[in-house]
Amino acid sequence: MSEITPPSSFRLSGARSPGGGSLSTGSPGAGSPSRGSPSRERSGWQRLRRGKYAPVIAFGFTIAVFGIILLVVLTSETWPRVQKQFFNWDKFTDSWGVVSGAFLLDIRMFVIAEIVILAFALLLAVLRSLRGPEFFPLRALTVIYIDIFRGVPLLLIILLLGFGVPALQISWLPNGALFWGVTDLVLSYSAYTAEVYRSGIESVHESQRSSARSLGLTQWQAMRFAILPQAVRNVVPALLNGLVSLQKDVALVYVLGIRESVREAQIITARTFNYTPYLVATVLFLLVSIPFARFADWYAKRDRLRRSQAQV
Repeated sequence: MSEITPPSSFRLSGARSPGGGSLSTGSPGAGSPSRGSPSRERSGWQRLRRGKYAPVIAFGFTIAVFGIILLVVLTSETWPRVQKQFFNWDKFTDSWGVVSGAFLLDIRMFVIAEIVILAFALLLAVLRSLRGPEFFPLRALTVIYIDIFRGVPLLLIILLLGFGVPALQISWLPNGALFWGVTDLVLSYSAYTAEVYRSGIESVHESQRSSARSLGLTQWQAMRFAILPQAVRNVVPALLNGLVSLQKDVALVYVLGIRESVREAQIITARTFNYTPYLVATVLFLLVSIPFARFADWYAKRDRLRRSQAQV
């Protein structure tokens, strides 16, 4: 007698077929989400988020979030007093000329410091990357320098060196506050930037160094012609981020009495008992830092795209 196989539309779940396989129940299409199931709703929402309505959704959520923030702030009982003390338009326009003129000094300090930092930090990274026992003293001094200036907050460095060294009255050292303000920025940021350079140097494959040495190049020549060009190119996005950070940290030198933008805003605030001049300085720094930040993001994205295409 031949075996009777149940119809496909009436197979029992967990039952065994004559061949040893399990049988399933339900009609064709069983197991697919129903019309109103949560999984179908979730998939529809995901398609909506990724489709042509994505910009509209993003814009709507952005408006909602900022609207809630503005509602909370503007309906606060103390908002009129805060507006008078921090967002006074008359004080803003009165202090704009003085603060913006002093901001040019911030720009000059930033440019000078950045140029020196890039060169000095590269030298530190090269010294730390040298190999051989004869270079151990240079490596040790470099490590000590980097550890100290990375471990001490920038504001403390400015206070200690900016006030301490001029007090020694060393004849061959400048005593000006502007000189020591820029020098403190260079000393601190060079330690961080040197580690960025070193990470780029270590990212270059060892075969590049070996190939250069096999061609008869010395260790310095291999570093100059084979390693550094690739290392610097690898860390340009990180260097741009450091540039953005330095641009705003320049304001810390105001503690030495340098009359840059923050110091001028502080003087006006002390005279008028109004904090709006600080808002002027804030706007000036943002006008410079935001384009730098967007450029850094654009370059990082471009660099990732270039690397991915090179790998293909």
